[in-house]
Amino acid sequence: MYRERLVWFILARVVVVSLFLFSTIVLRARGTGTLGEQALDGITAILVATYGFSILLLLILKLAKGYRLPLTYAQIIWDILFVTGLILYTGGISSPFSFLYLLAIISASVLLARREAFYTASLCAIVYGGIIDLQYYGQLVSIGLGPLVAQRYGTNYIFYTIFINIVAFFLTALLTGYLAERARESETELEKRAIDYEELERLNSSIVSNLTSGLLTVTAEGRIRVFNHYAETFTGITQEDAYDRDLYDIFPGFRLYKGNLSNVKRGVFELLAKNGRKLIVGFNSVPLTGKEGESAGTLINFQNLTQIKRMEENLKRADRLAVIGELSARMAHEIRNPLAAISGSAQLIAQGDGIPEADRELFAIVLREADRLNGLITDFLAYARPSQPEKGSVNLTDLVGEIVSLVAPDRRFEQVGIINRVEPDFTLPIDPDQFRQVFWNLFVNAAEAMGEGGTITVDAERIDEIRSDGEPRSAYRITVADDGSGMNQETISRIFEPFYTSKASGTGLGLATVYRIIEAHGGRITVESAEGTGTIFIIFIPVQRNY
Repeated sequence: MYRERLVWFILARVVVVSLFLFSTIVLRARGTGTLGEQALDGITAILVATYGFSILLLLILKLAKGYRLPLTYAQIIWDILFVTGLILYTGGISSPFSFLYLLAIISASVLLARREAFYTASLCAIVYGGIIDLQYYGQLVSIGLGPLVAQRYGTNYIFYTIFINIVAFFLTALLTGYLAERARESETELEKRAIDYEELERLNSSIVSNLTSGLLTVTAEGRIRVFNHYAETFTGITQEDAYDRDLYDIFPGFRLYKGNLSNVKRGVFELLAKNGRKLIVGFNSVPLTGKEGESAGTLINFQNLTQIKRMEENLKRADRLAVIGELSARMAHEIRNPLAAISGSAQLIAQGDGIPEADRELFAIVLREADRLNGLITDFLAYARPSQPEKGSVNLTDLVGEIVSLVAPDRRFEQVGIINRVEPDFTLPIDPDQFRQVFWNLFVNAAEAMGEGGTITVDAERIDEIRSDGEPRSAYRITVADDGSGMNQETISRIFEPFYTSKASGTGLGLATVYRIIEAHGGRITVESAEGTGTIFIIFIPVQRNY
């Protein structure tokens, strides 16, 4: 800002000098008039020197950045010398150009400060008064200024002229210095406010960009304006592509609240992602108003609630299963005792003499069904009261390979292919016996769901991420996917409940047992499926930390 002001003053001097040069050329063309040839030559030399000095200052300002203050002083001194030269060559006391000293004083006020303006005014008063005094006493005859002109004006007029000019100099310094300081203070305040606004703008942009939730604004016509980074990541659409698009094109779920969107404190809708998954989106909104209080649109804050909703469902399911499991375990224990008595009594009767063959066959049926019922109760007790896992470092590739070999002779797997994509050296801390049961149950469930055959794919990876509180979180992620007929939402919500099954011959304990085993390992299992799209079971096992 200071450099620009200095450049403008140099250019203003060039304009003033150009006017003087033009007038000098006109005088030469029409004759010297009251000025002699020597005076015109002197004025021309001063003007040319001023041009050269101005060009030199501009070059120094362009090439160097550390000499602004010395250049300012040099400019003011040169202006004083320039005016002094004009006065000397145009008659001294009779010269009409003494007012040009005011320009030097104004320059000092604007470029420096009030104190420097008074210094400049004092210097101008000394120089001007010196010129008049020297002319009056005949000391300037050598440059063409004789004393007769000054003496003809008289002593009173000379003192009056000097006094008036000195008063004008100091009044100019006082007024311009005051005004310049007020202007500088206002400029400084404006700069501070401008800096604050820029800082606020940067801070606002940073906050909006780094929010851990989506933020967007729409006009009263439903056109998108602001679309922050979370919204870009969530939708895969950039701010540039989203700008001025209709809100319902990107978020069709908002149509549920059409006409009342700005008044929705909290709302939820479903969004179909590009990969076909259904996401649950929660949002709240507030109306935006214009300068005059008119409706300008809506501010919407939204977040992906899919994981939270699933966690809530898992917690509800866990509580429900815990209650069912405890109650069922007690009932199973109570059933087992009379069942053992019935089975023992039937065996004793069947071993007696004189029992007809038809009755022996009936007793055989009773004993067989009693054994099957006992086995079912044993399996259920294993689900309801699982043993604590004995964890070890298990190679998952080898474990899956064992299960593939075990299920190969099973007729249910005749048309089922199993693809093992687990890395050869992938190990994780699990109980191998319990996880054999996990994979067995998942493979059997997938094979029965595919019916006419298909493919089961097993994959695993380690995932590392940073939680919202800054703590690192790591887990092993295992997926078992099939390309069967899939499940509806009701089946998905109850699939891990004991005795719930959609199969005619199922017991409903296979996936319930899987759930309890994963839970005992401190992990969790989720399922993603839709009718006609296959099913994916996802197992998360936490990574053990060594402290």
